[in-house]
Amino acid sequence: MDAIFIDGLSFTLPLFIIAIGGIYSERSGVINLALEGMLGAGAFLGALSVVLWGDAFAGGQGAMYMAMLVAMLGGALCAMLHGLLCVKFKANQVISGVVFNILAMALTGFFTSQINSSLFGKPSDRFQLGVSPRFDVPGLSDIPVAGALFKQMYPFELIIIVVALIAWYVLYKSRYGLRLRACGDNPHAVDAAGADVSRIRFSAVMVSGALAGLGGMCFAYSISANFSSSIYAGFGYLSIAAMIFGNWKIFPTLGACLLFGFARSGGYRLAQVLELSSTFSDLIMILPYLLTLLLLIFFSKTNRSPRALGEIYDKGKR
Repeated sequence: MDAIFIDGLSFTLPLFIIAIGGIYSERSGVINLALEGMLGAGAFLGALSVVLWGDAFAGGQGAMYMAMLVAMLGGALCAMLHGLLCVKFKANQVISGVVFNILAMALTGFFTSQINSSLFGKPSDRFQLGVSPRFDVPGLSDIPVAGALFKQMYPFELIIIVVALIAWYVLYKSRYGLRLRACGDNPHAVDAAGADVSRIRFSAVMVSGALAGLGGMCFAYSISANFSSSIYAGFGYLSIAAMIFGNWKIFPTLGACLLFGFARSGGYRLAQVLELSSTFSDLIMILPYLLTLLLLIFFSKTNRSPRALGEIYDKGKR
């Protein structure tokens, strides 16, 4: 049971922070299907920083924190492309997101192989990152059953919790958050109040990219201890599903992420207990995606997306 809680939480929190990025973008009115590409591109740049400068940090933890910071900056910069296409040039937001995902997967795979070949003489398709340390929270980890949530935690889990709380405060308690949410429901009212709708939407997309990059870097450290094509395993799309089930609200989205995370860890543990072959264990790992389909069937009718989501803002249109 402890393993289910430990692995489930380490999968839930990166998924959650990526979903929050999606909430920022879509509450501003910009559809963001590019989360998959943003998390991969951010993780690629973060992993590259470890490969190039990781030796300068003794002990390895400093390199991990640097990688997360670079991944956030890289994700935000990469998100600028999606923001420019959707906000500045008023391109179709769905097509832009899909193309961004394909482009990010192809380019990061190509550059990873080329950089490894040039620097190390090995045309590998992955960057080795090393194993992230873990720790137990004193006192809380001794609680029966629920204490497993505080055992063998990754350092990035605390970082994600702090960032998520800041993101919640900014979105719901600040003037910027109020205007951002209004951009997704009534952008003309925001314009009439004297705010720049395009600027707010563009900044929201960049925040989305930064949070996706952080989540992608955390997946790289927790799932395989390296950057590879496994980062593009549908996690971005799964976070979009969690965001939709959470009705574009942060705390309900956390509940959806917990459901997906524990379904994944529970399925993995079930495969171990039953001693299934790799073929059947891979089949069990589709549980989160199967839950996605079931939730779509039963709850999609109750979801209420932002009213101006996906609409190109035209200042002259009333």
